[in-house]
This record gives sequence, structure tokens and C-alpha cells, in this order.
Amino acid sequence: MATIKCVKARQIFDSRGNPTVEADVCLSDGTFARASVPSGASTGAYEALELRDGGSDYLGKGVLKAVNNVNSIIGPALIGKDPTEQAQIDNFMVQQLDGTSDEWGWCKRKLGANAILAVSLAVCKAGASVKKIPLYQHIANLAGNKNLVLPVPAFNVINGGSHAGNKLAMQEFMVLPVGASSFKEALKMGVEVYHHLKAIIKKKYGQDATNVGDEGGFAPNIQESKEGLELLKAAIAKAGYTGKVVIGMDAAASEFYDEKDQTYDLNFKEENNDGSQKISGDSLKDVYKSFVADYPIISIEDPFDQDDWTHYVKLTEEIGEQVQIVGDDLLVTNPKRVAKAIKEKACNALLLKVNQIGSVTESIEAVKMSKRAGWGVMASHRSGETEDTFIADLSVGLATGQIKTGAPCRSERLAKYNQLLRIEEELGPVAVYAGAKFRAPVEPY
Repeated sequence: MATIKCVKARQIFDSRGNPTVEADVCLSDGTFARASVPSGASTGAYEALELRDGGSDYLGKGVLKAVNNVNSIIGPALIGKDPTEQAQIDNFMVQQLDGTSDEWGWCKRKLGANAILAVSLAVCKAGASVKKIPLYQHIANLAGNKNLVLPVPAFNVINGGSHAGNKLAMQEFMVLPVGASSFKEALKMGVEVYHHLKAIIKKKYGQDATNVGDEGGFAPNIQESKEGLELLKAAIAKAGYTGKVVIGMDAAASEFYDEKDQTYDLNFKEENNDGSQKISGDSLKDVYKSFVADYPIISIEDPFDQDDWTHYVKLTEEIGEQVQIVGDDLLVTNPKRVAKAIKEKACNALLLKVNQIGSVTESIEAVKMSKRAGWGVMASHRSGETEDTFIADLSVGLATGQIKTGAPCRSERLAKYNQLLRIEEELGPVAVYAGAKFRAPVEPY
């Protein structure tokens, strides 16, 4: 069996022009694998540590410390190891080489989750090469999953929150082609809705309103969420997909939560904010319920602050049967936080972001726990992305049933969707598209 011969990291740049970590893993048989790490804009307080350099270079966002940790600590320690032993390697990096922990588990404070993850992803790719199987199949084998599934794409087509310069408090409005019969058809539906939406926005708000945000979605100067939902409804109808394409949203409510008076400020981006748009958690819950009553919404992500367990529980209890309540900042792909949320019935779906937790093995654990609890799982990109397509294979290999990786615009987003097209083609007649079963496409594994 081929073993790890060398590991090398470097500083590269993400889709926002910020530094990030890329790692190469070379094996004794000449096999080579490369992976890079994304970065979020609205990040949860409980995410594993993303190590940045500070100082003046790149406005403090350099990652040379993390790169050095790979080249001087992680790399030398992995020489001679078997790259197919993913869990063994991940646990060695996380628990022995780093070893830092807090109440929520291994926090990667010494080496940086970005350093560990770059190597974890590259090792996973190398392991697949050694076994001469596709990456998605290798991931499925690591997880013990026997059923590969093409996910429903959740296209973020209208941007607000920390992803856009408009006044919209809520961060993402997505379209999901659940009525498609294949991933290829789903992508077609998403692309067509996107282009119809562009024409509608241009006509209503002007040419400059069709400029795109970090994830390729439009950021027209709309004042409130209902305006955005009406635009989506109109674009879906214009494309001829009413009933086949539904709506999802990511409120990213931690971004507009005021801890002092425990309110949610829907006007938080306004410079001369008089506080008139502040509402309670219960009132915000009723806002979501009104959206669900008036629009074909099937998924709401981060509806409340990452510490507002009370309102998560209430919303899940009241509409969780018909709507997926997704924990992102609440869960940060952390098995311990997932366990707490399962126990408290705080949500019913996991947003899977590998860089929140920092290793492939811990990500797989969080997904397996979620699926055993009967939850949905949505694999996700970050707003600062690279051209790496790992999460496309991850979503198929873990049969997550859903993936969000931006609008069908900007190459770092399309790279993932294009990879899913290739995977579906490769699987041929055995390819299964999650479709209407996106919340539970397979039995728990």
C-alpha cells in the first residue's frame, strides 16, 4: 500500500481575494492530491478556529502561520502513514498534534482548523486515488453508506445580510428544484429561474441591481424579505416551474440579534438606525410562519441567534413537520452541538460545512448522527470559496440529499455544480436524484 511521502502547504486566494490554505499530499507510489479550504463571512461563534496571521499584510487575514503549521508540524508527522486510514489520520492531527479542546470538543486552537482541514481533504482525495475509486465512493465507504444520491441544489439567487450591500436583513433566498427528475434537469431549472429573475430585477430596479454578490446572487435594493420572496415567486412562474421549484431561506439571524435587549433588528444595516425595526424572538417566529403560509418555503436556516435555543425549539415544534429548520451557526457541524440539538428538538436539519469543524472524520460523524435522528442534511459551501469541488463528492458520498453552493454564476460556485453533472453522468443508469425526498433520501447508515 502506498504511504504518505510528503505534505506541502501554501497560501493561495479565495473568491473574495482573501488568503486561504492549500495543501498537497504526495504518496510513495507517485500519487498526488491537492485540496484547499474555504472561509465564511458570517461565521458562527462556535466554529473551530480559523488561524489568521493578524498584522498589516492582507489586512490581518494572512494564513502563513497555518501554512507553516502544515509544513513544519503536520506534514513531517504524517510521513509513512496510510492515506486510506482517514479516521486514524484525522484523529492523530486533531487530538495529538493539536490537542486543544473546549466544552464543545476539539477546537484546533493550536494548529488552526484551516491547516488541519486542508490536509484532511487532501488525504481523503489521495485515499480515493490509492483505492482507484471515485472520491464520492471513497467517502461513502468511509461513512458506511451504501446508497449514492445526487443532491437537490439550493441556489442562492437573492443576497442580503452580510453578503450584500442592500438593506435586507436576511442573508439568502434560495430556489430548490425538488420537482426535477435528475440533477441535470435540476440545474437547468435553476439556471432558467436565475435568468428570468435577472430580467425581472433589471426591469424593476435597473441595470445596476443585477450586479452579483459573493455567492453569485443578486442584491437589488429591496427593503424587506417579502419583496424578495415575491421576486422569486414571479421568476419561478415565468420559467414555468411553479410547484416544481420551491423556496429556501437562510436568515443568518445571529448577524442581526441584539444581545443586550434580546431582540432581532431587521434594520441592522441602516446607518441612522433608530431601533424601530427591533422585534422579539416570538414576533420573528410569527414572521417566518407568515412566510411559510404565503410562499412555497420548505427550508429555513438559522432563523434565530446561535444561542437562542428557546425559539429554535418553538419554531421546530410549530412548523417542523412541513418545513426544514436548518442549524448552521447553531450547530457548526459539531457533533456535541448536534447531540444537544437532537436532545432538545431544537431543529431538524444539519448544515454540513467541513471548515466549521475542521476534519472529514468529524464531518462524517455529525452527518451520521443527524441522519439517525431523522434529520435532513444540506452540504454547504462558504461565501469565500475556492475552485476545489470536494463538497460535491461529499454530498453524493454521504447522500445528504441537498447541497447549497451559490447561484449558477461565478466559477467557484459552478465548479461544484459541474462536478455533480460529471458524477451523475459517471453513475449512469444507477444515478438517483433526491428530488422530493431531499430530507430523507436514504435510510440512516
